[in-house]
Amino acid sequence: MPAASTTLRVLAASVIASLSVTGCQALDDAGVALGRADLVNDLAARMDRALEQTWAADYQLDGGRTASIAQTRKPLRSTYTWPGGKITVTQESVTRCASTAARTSCTVSPPVLTAGKPSVIVYDEARKQGLVTPPAVIRLLTEAALAPDAVIEQSDTTLAGHHATCVNVTHDGERFSTCVTNEGVLGSFSGMIDGKSAEVTLSRYTESVEAAAFAVPAGAGVVDRRPATS
Repeated sequence: MPAASTTLRVLAASVIASLSVTGCQALDDAGVALGRADLVNDLAARMDRALEQTWAADYQLDGGRTASIAQTRKPLRSTYTWPGGKITVTQESVTRCASTAARTSCTVSPPVLTAGKPSVIVYDEARKQGLVTPPAVIRLLTEAALAPDAVIEQSDTTLAGHHATCVNVTHDGERFSTCVTNEGVLGSFSGMIDGKSAEVTLSRYTESVEAAAFAVPAGAGVVDRRPATS
């Protein structure tokens, strides 16, 4: 079972148990919580499985900016490119790039243990840049699913030619909406992430990935900090 889904089921079970101790109202609340948990578990499980698959996606960000994500299962690698930066994680290295109007510079570091999911490191770095990531969306959905006063409305749509399940969430006076494709790829998000407004929409998705997606940008200056091998 995917790790993210397991965690959500445990959290949901705890809340439902506390609601179901006494009274019809508590039982009704438990049913609502169970429905929310099922929906969130499904979306989370999709995204969790996608962390280990081969695919590439392009996104439209707010302000007309763009970003892209690519990953492959064999060889195991993942990359996220955004305005002003890029991170690529492979079994041989972790490469971080930063771009300015003048130039792009990249630093190559030794590889780190990824437990089969290099995208975890990639998404952590992307989140530090204020970008929307699947783990961040999973966290928001989990919080909403376990909140008795949250309102979660489900719908369906098509993004970049792919069917997606969407939810509109109202919780603690804030609102956000997100969609996840059947393939488990984040289809869209609009709302607040870590206190900042964010918006992202899938514009292209493919299950074939070119090797060039993991290369350093053309003309970039590269500093390799990996230890020399004899």
